Amino acid sequence: MALFGNAHTVDPAQAQQDYARLLGHGEQVHAAFLLIRDTILFTDRRLIMVDKQGITGKKVEYHSVPYRSITHFAVETAGTFDLDAELKIWISGSPTPIEKTFTKGVDIYEVQAILTQFVAR
Repeated sequence: MALFGNAHTVDPAQAQQDYARLLGHGEQVHAAFLLIRDTILFTDRRLIMVDKQGITGKKVEYHSVPYRSITHFAVETAGTFDLDAELKIWISGSPTPIEKTFTKGVDIYEVQAILTQFVAR
């Protein structure tokens, strides 16, 4: 389904196993989302964005953002003709937000609620 732009949730236990090498000792994945080729992980310590690059996707960039570094975020819901929802996250010290696009397979309100849970601590 991901090849056709249908983003979806990933089982946190499976994400924990798949990305174990990225996680610190005792760090737990609470939620994960697959966005076409990229993945977003919400752990108990930080937000991890897995950005697959190139045609083959073999080159991968991992962004680790501690929740305390997030100054604010915004969600833009999908419209009638625009089926994609967007998440924008501003990091302290950077005027440009990180932007991720979610297609109809993910409830953007759920993503926003998870982010709120960790940022508002």
